[in-house]
Amino acid sequence: MSKSLHLDEVIEDMNFATLGFKASDFESCLFKRCTFHDLDLGSSVFEECEFIDCDLSNSKLSNTSLRDVRFNNCKMLGIHFETCHPFLFSVQFTKCQLSLASFYQCILKQSHFQDCQLKDVDFTETDLSKAVFSNCDLEGALFDRSKLIETDFSSAFHYRFDPALNTLKKTRFSKDGLYGLLGKYDIKIID
Repeated sequence: MSKSLHLDEVIEDMNFATLGFKASDFESCLFKRCTFHDLDLGSSVFEECEFIDCDLSNSKLSNTSLRDVRFNNCKMLGIHFETCHPFLFSVQFTKCQLSLASFYQCILKQSHFQDCQLKDVDFTETDLSKAVFSNCDLEGALFDRSKLIETDFSSAFHYRFDPALNTLKKTRFSKDGLYGLLGKYDIKIID
């Protein structure tokens, strides 16, 4: 059965949780105020697409392709991005709620997270080289054996991880964020 192809479409105010969703290919499409909550988006392709004010919480992304996809002001709780198809995987997030999501072993080189809630997100073994966490809340986020080369945490907050368990080189932090790196030593940092 062939998938339908959608090119340069604007899709607004659709509740796919009610209407249902069939795997499709979307190229250069804009989704505004759409609901994909708890849906299986498996085997779909989203290429050069943008999601604005959408709810994708708990969506299943098994073998879904996200190629140059931007999410703006979206609710995306509990999504397992590691199940996405890895070929050309590229995502950017602005003002999104990504808490409880997982990027286990994903390659997120040069990805941008801006003004996002990333509470309890799993970045285990994730390649975040040259990624930027701009004004992001990383409370409880897990960084373990993650590649953080030239990653920018300078305006991020509430992160806490062990530099010895991750690969850091030219990684940027603010002075206020030092406790998140040294907290395991139970030391006092005086300003």
